[in-house]
Order: sequence, then C-alpha cells, then structure tokens
Amino acid sequence: MKKHSARVAPLSSYSTQVLTCPVSEGEEGSDSHAETPASEASGERSQCQSCAGAVLKVLGGLLVVLFVSSSWVGTTQVVQLTFQSFSCPFFITWFSTNWNILFFPLYYSGHLVTTREKQTPIQKIRECSRIFGEDGLTLKLLLKRTAPFSILWTLTNYLYLLALRKLTATDVSALYCCHKAFVFLLSWIVLKDRFMGVRIVAAIMAITGIVMMAYADGFHGDSIIGVALAVGSASTSALYKVLFKMFLGSANLGEAAHFFSTLGFFNLIFISCVPLILYFTKVEHWGSLSTLPWGYLCGVAGLWLAFNILVNVGLVLTYPILISIGTLLSVPGNAAVDVLKHEVIFSVVRLAATCIICLGFLLLLLPEEWDSVTLRFLATFADKKAEEHGEELTESSGHTRSRSRANGAVSIPLA
Repeated sequence: MKKHSARVAPLSSYSTQVLTCPVSEGEEGSDSHAETPASEASGERSQCQSCAGAVLKVLGGLLVVLFVSSSWVGTTQVVQLTFQSFSCPFFITWFSTNWNILFFPLYYSGHLVTTREKQTPIQKIRECSRIFGEDGLTLKLLLKRTAPFSILWTLTNYLYLLALRKLTATDVSALYCCHKAFVFLLSWIVLKDRFMGVRIVAAIMAITGIVMMAYADGFHGDSIIGVALAVGSASTSALYKVLFKMFLGSANLGEAAHFFSTLGFFNLIFISCVPLILYFTKVEHWGSLSTLPWGYLCGVAGLWLAFNILVNVGLVLTYPILISIGTLLSVPGNAAVDVLKHEVIFSVVRLAATCIICLGFLLLLLPEEWDSVTLRFLATFADKKAEEHGEELTESSGHTRSRSRANGAVSIPLA
C-alpha cells in the first residue's frame, strides 16, 4: 500500500562511434565518403534500439499499472467481504503486515534467478541494510528508525479498514488519493520543496472533494466518521512518506525489500500484544482460531503484499508516474465493482467529489518543469506556424509577380 521512492541508476546510452586515423588530403575525401554510411547506419541502429527499449518500458509499465490497480481493488473488495463474517480491522491489519516478512526472501529468490554473481543471504542482507546507515541495522537503529514507520504503517492501514466499514470502497479509495496532496504540502513545509502553483490548486481541489464527500449525507451519521477515518489514513500515509524521505532518503529495490521485511519482523515482535489486548478487552472478538475465515485473511494479506511488491518493482522497471496512475485507476475499478456487484447508487455530489479529487491527483503528477516545457512547446508551435505562414506569403507574392509581368506591369519595391 505504501509507495517508496526508488533510487534507480540512470540507464547508460551506448552509441557506436567511427574511429578515424589521420590521412593525407588525397585520402580524406574517399575515407569520409566510406565512413559516412557506416556512421549513419550505426546511428539509426542505436535510435531503433532506444525506441524499442522505450516501447518495451511503456508496455511493461502498462502491465504493471493493470496489476497494481487490480491488486488494490482486490484488496479493498476482499476486506469488505471479510467484514461480513469477521469484523476485526486491527487483527486483519496485524496479520497482513506480518506477511511483509516475505518481501526480502522473494527479492533474494529473484536475485538468484536473474544475477550471475550470486551472493549469500548474509552478504545480501548486509548490503541492503545500508539504508539504515553505514553500520547496518543495530538494535538501537531498529527501535529508532523502524518503530515510527511501523506505527505509521499500522495506523494508515487500520484507519483505512475502519473507513471501509462506514463508506463504500469507491469513496474510501477516492479519499485515500488525497494523500498525494498532503505529501506535497508536508514536503513544501518540512522539506522546503519547490513551490508550484498548480499543486496548490490540486491540494485545494482535494480539500474541496473531502468537504463535498462529507456534505453528501449532510455532515452526520456514519458518512462523516468514514470521511474522517479515510482522511486520517491519507494523512498518516503522507507523513510516513515524508519522514521516510527525510530520514532514510531513497531506496533501491533491495533496500526497500529489506525495509519491508524489517517492518514485518517489528510488527510480529512488538505489535502482537495489541491484538491480544483488544481481544481480552472485548473490543475485537475473534472466537476460536478454527472459525476464523483464513481464506479471506490470506487473500487480503497476499493481495496487500502483491500490491507493495508491484509498486516497488514497478518503480525500477518503468516510469514512476505510471505507478501513481495505477493507484488512481483503483477508484473507477472499485466503482465498477460497487455498481455491478453491490448495486451501489452514487449521488451527484459524491460523483462530483470523486472526480474533483481524481483531477487534483492528476495535476499533482505534473513534473516540476511542466510550465517551462509547455512554454517551449507553444513557442516551437508558434514558430512553425509563422514559418508556414511566411512560406504561404512568399508563394502568393511569387504568383502575383508572375501575373504582373504577364500583364506588362512592373513591381516597385518599397524601401
């Protein structure tokens, strides 16, 4: 569910070069004529290879987008199915977070399959633990660096599940998309990121959508509570990401896998007391272990783990903007399931609020240089129009002069 920024090394662009030796004046012409076709062919070949690589990256990204949105829609819908027979959101959160332990073993299995230079598990763990510092992961760093993120992770998912008990999956997934606006606001205030007017507009649109969603049922009942819980989930998710960037920076795939597995171990060791406390205080009653819906629980945990793996792998394999779009597509995906399966009827206010939030999310995906790029594109487009207009004027003046000469008239140029 959380998305980490991936530190990806830039792809090297290999271009073939024609190596020439000093030649005499008599040989220079023949050598240059002989080498020009070769250089042109190599240039065309490199361009074809780069284009093919870009096409494959986009196609792979579209597949990742489909899988990301499908896994998130599946997670949300299976959670609601689980609530029909087992309404214990914190236990579901705790059980699903434990599955994060599998992230690093799965990553290491992929390393063994795809890499020629094999590393032992200990070597790989030491290499990936550099995300916590040069000294690796110690008990002090485990408590200092992992504990805050584990608490924020648990709060984000727990509040999300609580919101699903009050609202439809479409409303909750749309409200959760506001976390993008909260990330921008926190990064602007805390990390002193660049100010962008269009992102301020997007943040205002997100807040407007939240207010409209709360107003849909008249600011009372389960609706306002569900909106507050969903916004709280988006807020803790934004705080998680900003703090990760502040204290841990960026992470490659191996470091992200190590961090997720560490979160899972921390959850298993230190958070396991909370479900027990909720059980004995009758806040969440499980019944016997044999009566638990293990199929639904494993389905939720597996889909949640798949979503997090796809997000982090997708950041390495394709463009990050496609991963964000995959998360946004979960909104229409959940809407389709709610309409077709649960026969939910959305009011005009809720539809308008959802569209405003999604539009604000899309505005937040604009790159920082979008304004200068747009201005350059418009300037280039205007120059081309001016050139075409000038060519048309030249052709028309040529036709006029030719007709004037045919009629015996003389054109006198003006100074």
